[in-house]
Amino acid sequence: MRLTLAPNPRPRRPTSDRLPRVAVIAVFFVHGFLFASWTAHIPQVKQQLALSNGRLGLALLGAPIGSVLAMVLAARILPRLGSRRMVRLALLGYCASGPLIGLADSLALFILAFTLWGFFQGALDVSMNTQAISVQRLSGRVLMPGFHGSWSIGALFGALAGALAVGFGVSLSEQLLVLATVCLFGVGWLTTRMVPDDRADDSGELGSTRGRGVLQRVVVVLGAIAFADMLCEGAAADWAAVYLHNSLHARALVAGLGFTAYAMAMAIVRLSGNRLLTRFAANRLLPTLAGLASVGFFAGLVINRQLSILIGFALLGAGLGCIVPMILSAAGQVKNVDTGRAVAAVAGCGWAGYVVGPALIGGLASSLSLHLALFLIPVLTALVALATGTVKSLRGARLEVG
Repeated sequence: MRLTLAPNPRPRRPTSDRLPRVAVIAVFFVHGFLFASWTAHIPQVKQQLALSNGRLGLALLGAPIGSVLAMVLAARILPRLGSRRMVRLALLGYCASGPLIGLADSLALFILAFTLWGFFQGALDVSMNTQAISVQRLSGRVLMPGFHGSWSIGALFGALAGALAVGFGVSLSEQLLVLATVCLFGVGWLTTRMVPDDRADDSGELGSTRGRGVLQRVVVVLGAIAFADMLCEGAAADWAAVYLHNSLHARALVAGLGFTAYAMAMAIVRLSGNRLLTRFAANRLLPTLAGLASVGFFAGLVINRQLSILIGFALLGAGLGCIVPMILSAAGQVKNVDTGRAVAAVAGCGWAGYVVGPALIGGLASSLSLHLALFLIPVLTALVALATGTVKSLRGARLEVG
């Protein structure tokens, strides 16, 4: 099977795709903004609930597990509701359930509230990516990396907002209530400008197709790539500061720069991704970037100095920045499978990797050392480079502008 990301002729194109693009950009921004805004409060939550490191790690599994559950459900209901309607419902639930995590006064209630929040986060993730594919097809240009770049920018601003809230003594529930209200009313009206989920069937015409199940080889391969990619992302998020601080004895400020370097490099590449993937085929660009991540992070671990590790995390973020956006784009182009179901399946695999990654690195660190455990990351990025260069669904995947 040979698939391309080039859109089919657009017989039902509206006058302009500007407002649908703005709507998707805004929703991606809000998704990253709200979730990242709570991370600065984690030490306070740990203290208030008297949690050990192990119990905190267990509690933090709530959101990704809720997201995976949402994606399993979304694979069934999204084709019926459509991404436009599901974005609205998920956005409402995401904004409404967030403040509940700040009100939890026990570990059990926190896990319940965090899982609920993660459920709506996952539902919004699938539906906004499905809508993004529809808008990209409508526009006739590469847009997915830019949409995910908006998420990264939202996460950076969210982390800053959370840090300021902690500095001024604002509670987590108060912060999320204010931010969620602003986001809901500021972005909610834009979702009315979103477009229907048209897709291409086997005859090349646009329209809805029921299609076969998602367990097709191409979807499984794309899901495996997403799993490996997000496993690396989860490991970077949870272990960057720990390794720099505990193993390399970096000061707290320097240790915190590990994931910051990763996130900023990823955001830069994603914001440049629309132009790069218009010029270069995905099966050439993605392996090159993933290979850079593999070599850069491996070299950083071999040199094993604070600066080399910081550079390694930056190259890791740059190398993985466009993988998930283009993998989801490819999933949306699989024939005989509804776009929402394919995106939910691949995204669900990615989130499963995000859940597994930190625990897997932790288990290897206990048996070997954290330094040796982190070598799993360049191994996986090398496999990602190999897979993205050979998988047929990305072969020749390049959108033509104009």
